[in-house]
Amino acid sequence: MRTKDKATEKAGLGRRHFLGGSATAAAVGSLAVFETAGASAANAATGPATPDGSIIGPSDSRYRDLMTGNNQRFVARPEYVRLITSTRDAESAVRDAVSTGKKVSVRSGGHCFADFVCNPSIEVILDVSPMNAVYYDKKMRAFVVEPGARLMNVYETLYKNWGVTIPGGICYSVGAGGHIAGGGYGLLSRSHGLVTDHLYAVEVVTVAADGKTKTTVASRDDKGALNELWWAHTGGGGGNWGIVTKYWFRSPGASGSNPSDQLINAPATVLVSAISIPWDQLDEVKFRRLITNFGAWHEKYREPGTPESHLSSLFNVSSKANANMGMFTQIDAASPDAKGVIDRYVAAILDEVAVTPEPLDTPTGELPAMPDFFTTREIPWLQATRLVGTDNPVITNPTSRGAHKSSYLNRRFTDDQIGVLYRQMSRPDFTNPNTMLVLFSFGGQVNAVAPDATANVQRRSAFKLCLQTFWPDESEDDCYLGWERDTFEGMFAATGGVPVPNEQLDGCYINYPDVDMADPARNRSGTGWQELYFKSNYPRLQRAKQAWDPTNFFTHSLGIELPEARP
Repeated sequence: MRTKDKATEKAGLGRRHFLGGSATAAAVGSLAVFETAGASAANAATGPATPDGSIIGPSDSRYRDLMTGNNQRFVARPEYVRLITSTRDAESAVRDAVSTGKKVSVRSGGHCFADFVCNPSIEVILDVSPMNAVYYDKKMRAFVVEPGARLMNVYETLYKNWGVTIPGGICYSVGAGGHIAGGGYGLLSRSHGLVTDHLYAVEVVTVAADGKTKTTVASRDDKGALNELWWAHTGGGGGNWGIVTKYWFRSPGASGSNPSDQLINAPATVLVSAISIPWDQLDEVKFRRLITNFGAWHEKYREPGTPESHLSSLFNVSSKANANMGMFTQIDAASPDAKGVIDRYVAAILDEVAVTPEPLDTPTGELPAMPDFFTTREIPWLQATRLVGTDNPVITNPTSRGAHKSSYLNRRFTDDQIGVLYRQMSRPDFTNPNTMLVLFSFGGQVNAVAPDATANVQRRSAFKLCLQTFWPDESEDDCYLGWERDTFEGMFAATGGVPVPNEQLDGCYINYPDVDMADPARNRSGTGWQELYFKSNYPRLQRAKQAWDPTNFFTHSLGIELPEARP
């Protein structure tokens, strides 16, 4: 395998290169290409030119807040953080990085689950959070979302002004930059697919083989290399091709000139249910039935086009230390037989479990307390989006440390998998309440798209999981990382400790990146992380890498490799 340093040296760019994250801004291309020469010798000598942005060094009072993201396990001590405010500013920042040989990473919302953005080798962080506009572009007949926009701001702006939305994630503060490039999903995805299924075009600042910066816009309608650049950003993950400075959204098949007809209409109202399942009512037999029921329902209704495909549920299988599990369920109130679907769903999950659900009176995992929804209620969609998105007790805590692992599942859990989960979640010596296996509805309209139509290849799954635990102190890292690894590797022991794609499993989600997937000591399957995250789409992503980042300037610990690095 050719090392990244050798690739960079071959291009005459020095030994250092660019790092970006799946939760960072990703670069995108254009219908036109604008090139700028490398930085002048004067700029190289005097430091970066900042036409619009700010330079934040260690002496600045803002520095400590900006040297890390939302997970305190990952910290950088860069020479400076540069706030990016425009495409021109992004070009200048990349040009300076090329000329000075600094190792650079890019951040939008700071929610990266791995060390892509913040690690000790990073010398410069490019922060695109100031680029947070959301507006309609009449010429493109599409909605612009800049990479620094937070999801809740995206939803509110699109909905209040035009009544439309994108089917993105629930966490309000996630940045659009990485969420979109990694194939973001949410409570509307079973009805409308992934965020990237509605991505029309992207604008990216990239580095050519000669070291010059380019700003490119690439769209769904383009052919050749431009289309490949667009395609790479429909699930290939951030930090691989350049810095995204704009995303444009227009749903396939949209027509006319009315902005409100260019994207999916958000529901006017939704039916919402929130229940708690007390651990003190569970034994292993009941636990097994509960988890089996969840998987069986989603396995049965994983295809699109049914009344059930409009329902999505988030089930927090919390550790026994939390005392309760929580399940949030939502369905478009205008969908066929909505009340019947949600009532039958809750009944199916509890079928033969012999527990009495209770109101969700206390926060449970990723869910806030929602006691008023023990009985299903109809409320406005934006209100429901705020309800579950803006009061997320663990994932948005900026002072905590966390570990995260993911898997797509096509079928329900096996008995052995549930046995491992029960033992680990009910261990009497494990007392951390902020530990959970989040089970999230998938499938439906997501599965109506061909695996190669976008870079997001997992198009037959029923549900997905995120195993996660949070803790406050570095001294506890070994304890909690050990628990996390024992649980995940135990659940997938039959496939070498990781979810190797097969009839039951479908690999991992790149927006929940985990560098353990690239560690042979943790991934003992013989299947590389490339296959786990991207399956058969990986060679095409490599070709896009060769076309748009031939020097491997933009990279990270799970970055797309050049074709010669891995056939």
